[in-house]
Amino acid sequence: MEFGYIFLAIVLIILLMSFVTVQQGNVAVITVFGKFRRVIRPGLNMRIPFIEQIYKRISYQNRSMELKFQAISQDQANVYFTAMLLYSVLNEDSATIENVAFKFMDERSFMQALIRSVEGAVRAFVATKKQSEILLLRSEIILHVKEQLDKQLEGWGYHLMDLQINDINFDEDILKSMSRVVASNNLKAAAENEGQALLITKTKAAEAEGNAIKISADAERTAAQMRGQGVALFREEVARGMANAAKEMETANLDASYILFSMWTDALKHFAEYGKGNTIFLDGSSDNYKRTMQQLLSTLQGFEGKGDGDK
Repeated sequence: MEFGYIFLAIVLIILLMSFVTVQQGNVAVITVFGKFRRVIRPGLNMRIPFIEQIYKRISYQNRSMELKFQAISQDQANVYFTAMLLYSVLNEDSATIENVAFKFMDERSFMQALIRSVEGAVRAFVATKKQSEILLLRSEIILHVKEQLDKQLEGWGYHLMDLQINDINFDEDILKSMSRVVASNNLKAAAENEGQALLITKTKAAEAEGNAIKISADAERTAAQMRGQGVALFREEVARGMANAAKEMETANLDASYILFSMWTDALKHFAEYGKGNTIFLDGSSDNYKRTMQQLLSTLQGFEGKGDGDK
């Protein structure tokens, strides 16, 4: 009876040992006497107790790590990188899981190989570029690393999902020199902008002055034309008035010297009223008066001849 209980207990233990639970996001590698046999998936699985052994549990979830390393540029400048690496198992195929399980002795060896491969790819790229170019080549560095490592990682059973270069730094002396270069370029750009602004200002001022001179010249020319036309009209009206006066005097049988004397006295009055000087010097002798009358009379006769010619 006791033997029967012992047998049932042994059978129950063996039955319980036949069941294996695998967590979601993981697979388990089964070996038989040390040789790869199969892969069991998440959930409740069965195995042959004491013969099939769980060699390793492998997660195919995404994993990340931070890298810090140094590279040397073509012009012998030290470049310091801080990067984030995102990777995962390539897929859940048995061949892929087998590579992940048996390519490296342990996880530490794989991590060391992965880190050194990434650093080597970055250093090889940076060694072909100058220090001044590195900051502008983040995307190119990432593409170069992925091209270099994708096939190699696939052979290990992994996939490089992303590489983020979070920081690129240089030695303090280089940073100071870069700051001076940027400052000098900014000063140069500011000087060029100021020069262009001054040139535009002076050009516009010259254009405005030229336009003002042109407008002033046009206005002066128009005013001169109008003044000339006014003088011509004035002379025309004087001639017409004197011709009419001569006709009226001839009709009334008046001496022409009378109206000439009236015109001469009106002229004197006009000089005294609108002249800006304080003293008017006139020759009031009889000889001068006679000469003036003769001159006015000859002028009046000229206007009469012109009036007859107009008829």
